[in-house]
Amino acid sequence: MADRNGRPDNIQDYLASLHTGQWFGFNNKDNIYANLVILDNTKTKPTEQECIDGLAKLQTDFDNKKTEQENKKASAKKKLQDLGLTLDEIKEAFGI
Repeated sequence: MADRNGRPDNIQDYLASLHTGQWFGFNNKDNIYANLVILDNTKTKPTEQECIDGLAKLQTDFDNKKTEQENKKASAKKKLQDLGLTLDEIKEAFGI
């Protein structure tokens, strides 16, 4: 499950991104690859490396999106300041 900030942090996050429905499980054990079982016989079990790489990509995508949002926010703030608004006015009007 994703951490409290929404960043993927577990093999389960990657697996859930592959297919809809409850197609995998861990037999009430720790959510690690060694315990992974496929519950839907129409789905294939990804390799451990695919899970590692897939989770890393989800994390990178999440981090890049967050950075992009922060950059856009900073750019908007700078543009508003360039137009003559004070930091207090910007914060009051837009919360940034």
